[in-house]
Amino acid sequence: MVSSVFITLIICALVLLLWGALKAFYSLWWKPKRLEKQLKKQGIKGTPYKILYGDMKEYIKLITEAWAKPINLNHQITPRVVPFIKNIVQTYGKVSLIWAGTTPRLIILDPEMMKEVLSDKSGHFQKPPMNPLILMLAKGLTILEGDKWSKHRRIINPAFHLEKLKGMIPAFSISCIELIERWKNLVDPTQGSCELDVWPEMENLTADIISRTAFGSNYKEGKRLFELQKEQIVLTIEAMQSLYIPGFRFLPTKKNQRRNYLAKEVKAILTGFISRKEELIRTDQSSTGDLLGLLLQSNNTGNNGMAIEDVIEECKVFYVAGQETTSSLLTWTIIALAMHPNWQEKAREEVQEICGKNAPDFKAINNLKIVTMIIYEVLRLYSPVVEIYRHTCKRTKVGDISLPPGIDLTLPILLIHHENEFWGDDAEEFKPERFAEGILNASKDQQAFFPFSWGPKICIGQNFAMIEAKMALAMILQNFSCNKSNNSSLSKI
Repeated sequence: MVSSVFITLIICALVLLLWGALKAFYSLWWKPKRLEKQLKKQGIKGTPYKILYGDMKEYIKLITEAWAKPINLNHQITPRVVPFIKNIVQTYGKVSLIWAGTTPRLIILDPEMMKEVLSDKSGHFQKPPMNPLILMLAKGLTILEGDKWSKHRRIINPAFHLEKLKGMIPAFSISCIELIERWKNLVDPTQGSCELDVWPEMENLTADIISRTAFGSNYKEGKRLFELQKEQIVLTIEAMQSLYIPGFRFLPTKKNQRRNYLAKEVKAILTGFISRKEELIRTDQSSTGDLLGLLLQSNNTGNNGMAIEDVIEECKVFYVAGQETTSSLLTWTIIALAMHPNWQEKAREEVQEICGKNAPDFKAINNLKIVTMIIYEVLRLYSPVVEIYRHTCKRTKVGDISLPPGIDLTLPILLIHHENEFWGDDAEEFKPERFAEGILNASKDQQAFFPFSWGPKICIGQNFAMIEAKMALAMILQNFSCNKSNNSSLSKI
């Protein structure tokens, strides 16, 4: 009796081991090689599959080497930002195959094919499966798919209508005025100038604007939240560059414990914002005009609204996406104008002609043509979003290529914005005049410029970001001159 039970247990253990071995063989070798064969039969070239790691080691090696060197003061940034992807495209062509671990990934550098992917309404192209460590940062519109994405987008859209944005202009102005006054106090009265690290200043500015316009608070109140989220972003980037091991996030490692702590703290702060906002709405219905107010108002409309957990996730997204991207845009714009004083002077003259010494209003912002051209050129050269990722969930076609389910797609925005074929031999140069006749006439292909993505999932906050950037730049130009010498400096006008 005992021996038969023992034999049964051994057989069960062997069956489980065999099942595990077969599953591992399927995941680590048979499935990747089958997908590789299907893609290469269609003439797609690329790197061969390497078990488990794919191209991750080479990707991390090249980007580590690139970041170890000081950046040159020119606009040729693709070898530093996307060295691996750039090398692959140069070696294998505009449609190339690489490996994200065991998942095949197609790089697509063809504008028509990129637009086809981004314009998809069938649901065949979705956001790739995410590392759960990355999802701890935020799980709002940037991650959602299907009906839930549609519902959230519908609820949030009114916060970004032009009439709402017009009403935000005074809040934008207050934040910019506080920045200007702070900078004036930094200027050495004997020299009329000072050295300034622009990056943290722009982070503070955009954080303050988001806090005022989306949540009715200001930067000081939200400072702790931004500090926590910045640390979360660092840990998220690190996770993206590492091999994902299922279940690893549950181990009590130092970084996992820190990630969990940060997630809890961010949630606690946002829960406090929400509680205060709910109390304010109960006493003043007019306080529902900002983003948080709209989200909470939807929460009170029954099944069509958002749950509080969803509200928290959308708040996380807006803090991260709205603050980081616009602060990057403004930082590079100031650097570019310091490098090109002729364009800085043209922009200043335009601002003075249209606004005088007054803070720009909505009409003035729309009339800033040169400022707009400059911002578009900075968005081209220094795209805040470097790449867009998609994943095939069903068999589908892109151009003439038939894609099976389970394929990741990389759409390299930064590379296409620097591609000579579309922008000419001067693609690496700062030439805002490209946009003198609008976006559609700026390049040889009308689809070659999409800093805010494309199609139904185009960035919901693009108008917000553009108005914010124009106002901030105009007010800085009214008061200061950005200079490039041995060290960048700021001079009071």
